[in-house]
Amino acid sequence: MRTFTPPLPLVVAYSGGADSTALLYACAQRWTGQVYAIHVHHGLQAAADDFEAHCRATCAALQVPLAVVHVDARSQAGQSPEDAARRHRYAALAAHALTAFAQPAASIALAQHADDQVETLLLALSRGAGVAGLAAMPAHWQRAGLQWWRPLLGVSAVAIRTHLRELAITWVEDPSNADDGYTRNRIRRHLLPVLEQVFPQFRDTFTRSSAHAAQAKSLQQDLAEVDLQTVGVPPRIQALQALGAERQANVVRHWLLQHHAVTPTAAQLKELLRQVSACHTRGHRIHIKVGYGFAVRNGANLGWYNP
Repeated sequence: MRTFTPPLPLVVAYSGGADSTALLYACAQRWTGQVYAIHVHHGLQAAADDFEAHCRATCAALQVPLAVVHVDARSQAGQSPEDAARRHRYAALAAHALTAFAQPAASIALAQHADDQVETLLLALSRGAGVAGLAAMPAHWQRAGLQWWRPLLGVSAVAIRTHLRELAITWVEDPSNADDGYTRNRIRRHLLPVLEQVFPQFRDTFTRSSAHAAQAKSLQQDLAEVDLQTVGVPPRIQALQALGAERQANVVRHWLLQHHAVTPTAAQLKELLRQVSACHTRGHRIHIKVGYGFAVRNGANLGWYNP
């Protein structure tokens, strides 16, 4: 946190849990009068109203302005509930950080910590992810006219809770965190303790690996931007065919993510590129499920739509 120097005013994404509570207290103490909080009410569980009440009471005690945003976080066909909730949450944070307070925020701080980063990396490995997945979560990026930060990525969950207990600060526990039906919870509850025993420094070493992957990801993005200027937006099928297989995959993946907020599975991308490669006649049709929508042929171009 000592090296965390965001442009102000700063919004803290505040769920009421231990991690965002520690972040809110630290920021409110350091930048008095320049910190806001946004609580996103997903409405997905019975305890959601209690979370909101706790957040209101805490922010009132800290004299931190709070905006509570209710969202419909139900997933669409082909979209995981976790991904749907995350997308709704980030969209709500971005919109209200600029409009809900007397002065628009310049930055948003999220409370993911070192254990979350490890979980993200392990999930990526379990799914056979490429460089983008292995890069895990960035500590800083810019989007929607805001700077986004994760200042706790170097701090363990145990250290955060120990700090809060020492200060007698209360938080709420999300009941879903104890549900082993979620892969993240199984990793947190069963795998991380074993890693702690076998590789005590695993948080640091895993983070370094993710940092190396992030560098490679940045290079891939730079190349994708160059190729996207060549193939166009939307991509021209004939221009895509002129690229090598790896660059085709790279630029199509980048186009889908940047322009449609969709990440294809490996199987979806492989089939899409197979169809692109075979598309040499006027009547060739492309209509492939990609994410929660479809990649299609629109004349000479590749398109994507959400029905």
